[in-house]
Amino acid sequence: MRLNRLTDKGLEAFNEFLDSLTTDSPRSFPAHVLTDPEMSVPVEPSVEIETCIFANRFEAGRYLYQRLNGIPDVDRDRGLWAWLSAFYFEQLSPRDHSGNRKPGERARWIPAIGDYRKYYRHLLAGPYLIYKAHSDKPEVALALLCSKLHSPGDIVEQLASRQELVTNEAVMQVATWLYVGDDGRPKRGSGGRGPGSPRRLADVLNQFDLTWDLYSLSASDLLEMLPSEFDKFRNDKQP
Repeated sequence: MRLNRLTDKGLEAFNEFLDSLTTDSPRSFPAHVLTDPEMSVPVEPSVEIETCIFANRFEAGRYLYQRLNGIPDVDRDRGLWAWLSAFYFEQLSPRDHSGNRKPGERARWIPAIGDYRKYYRHLLAGPYLIYKAHSDKPEVALALLCSKLHSPGDIVEQLASRQELVTNEAVMQVATWLYVGDDGRPKRGSGGRGPGSPRRLADVLNQFDLTWDLYSLSASDLLEMLPSEFDKFRNDKQP
């Protein structure tokens, strides 16, 4: 299908649908918002978007980067990202065991342009921007891209909201060494809040940032600087 962007009317309809999912009378997905000329308009240059099933955020980020990178000012195109959210709605909001959907906060669906801390919570723009920031070596950011699309997890919540962290290759590599297993999935316990957790990593990096220029440090040096509480996530294969 050709990539579109939602108009104000389309955004209103999509918002109303998302609101209905939190009530006892959820509406059916308004598929017409994807093609109705009053609800959406084509993006230029023309781009075809396929109905893909993404194994994780990494696959989604790579696909979207390959498809969208030539579109002017795509990072801040609110209607475009909302349209993509609608297009991939079934994958982004699977039903739970009771058959219900839990859409979560609106920033997951319609990007909070201008609010960086929330912008990365968008379920598609987030993976795209992280992949784009490390497009020459995207595997370093696997810690923020290895989870399911609909469930980004605490690693993303703690690290992606700070631009100076998410764009820092050394920081991303250390997070990946710490929290991603050999199978490419989050390590057991990496979503907790205790010692060595992503929340603690963010706190420690904030402290380091007061003394050191984090961009001047290599990933190996930064890893060695971490306190012993992170030992349980260290991997013998790390340099």
